[in-house]
Amino acid sequence: MVENVIWPAYFDATLSRREGRRVPRSLAVDDPTVDEIAQAVGQVGYDAVIEREKAYPRRGWTESGRVLVKDAGDAGKSDLLQAVGAYVATLRE
Repeated sequence: MVENVIWPAYFDATLSRREGRRVPRSLAVDDPTVDEIAQAVGQVGYDAVIEREKAYPRRGWTESGRVLVKDAGDAGKSDLLQAVGAYVATLRE
């Protein structure tokens, strides 16, 4: 079983790719939360576990939490992030 880690910084429109954003700016939102990401992961069809007391290293160890996606099947991490990003953007509309 493969566990994918998804950090909110992957979807943060205020960050550059170098700072940690992993989706195109068109799928990114301002200040995404782990709750929004977990909800989007559920919409895509995977189980999500939220870990709130974790810090993304590129952001100066500020606690932002992270989402663990259990057994994403054949989907690669990039495909998973694209699908989750589309749902996070839709949740904000």
